[in-house]
Amino acid sequence: MTRLSVNINKIATLRNARGENLPDVEKAAVDCEKFGAEGITVHPRPDERHIRYADVRLLKPVLSTEFNIEGNPIPSFVDLVDEAVPHQVTLVPDARDAITSNAGWDTVRNRGFLTEMCQEFKSRGIRTSIFINPDPAMAEGALLCGADRVELYTASYARDYSNNREKAIAPFLKTALRVKECGLGLNAGHDLNLENLQYFIQTIPWTDEVSIGHAIICDAIYMGLEKTIQAYLSKIKIF
Repeated sequence: MTRLSVNINKIATLRNARGENLPDVEKAAVDCEKFGAEGITVHPRPDERHIRYADVRLLKPVLSTEFNIEGNPIPSFVDLVDEAVPHQVTLVPDARDAITSNAGWDTVRNRGFLTEMCQEFKSRGIRTSIFINPDPAMAEGALLCGADRVELYTASYARDYSNNREKAIAPFLKTALRVKECGLGLNAGHDLNLENLQYFIQTIPWTDEVSIGHAIICDAIYMGLEKTIQAYLSKIKIF
C-alpha cells in the first residue's frame, strides 16, 4: 500500500519568518507521525530558507517512521546525508535559486554523476531514489544508474488534472509501468492534493510513497494538522 510522507519544509518556513522556534519543527514532525504520517520528508537547500542542516541532525533521533532527505547532491548535501543516514535519499536537480523543484533529472546525460551518487549512498545502506519527469527513458536511465526507486515529478499532472484527468495521467501511467518492469520502486510528489491524489493512486496503485508538503500545510490552516493528515490518508488507503 502507498505510504504518506509529509514534507515539513513549510513548517520551517513559518518558523524562520520570525527567527524563533515557533512552530517547533521537531515537534511538528513527531506530531505528523502521531497523526498517521508514515514518513517525514525534508528538502534542505543551501540558503536554508526553510529546513536547515541543523534541523536534519535534530530530526533523525526523534523520528519513528521513515526519514527521507531530498535535494541536489552538492558536496555539503552529500556530507549531511552521509552523517544523518536516513532511510531514503531523493536526488533532485534543483538550482540554488529555484523557488521549488521544477524538473527531474536527465538520467541518460547525467548517468556518470548519478551512478556515483547512488553508489555513495547505497554503500551507507540508504535507499536511493531519483526524481524524474514522466518519461520511460528516464526510468530506464535510473535503473542503469543503480537507483532503488524513482520519484515521478507530478506538477504537470496536478496542473492539467481539472481539464482532463485521463490525459493528464497518461504519461505518468506509461512511465510507472516501465518503472515496474525495470523492478524499481515508485514514489511520486509535487502539487498532489486532496483533489487529485485519489485518482493518481487509483490509476497507479503500485505507487510506494507519495511525498506531500505544501498542500498539507495549506489545508491544515483550515482543517488542523491531524484532520488534514487523516484526510490525505483516506485518499490512498482505499485501494
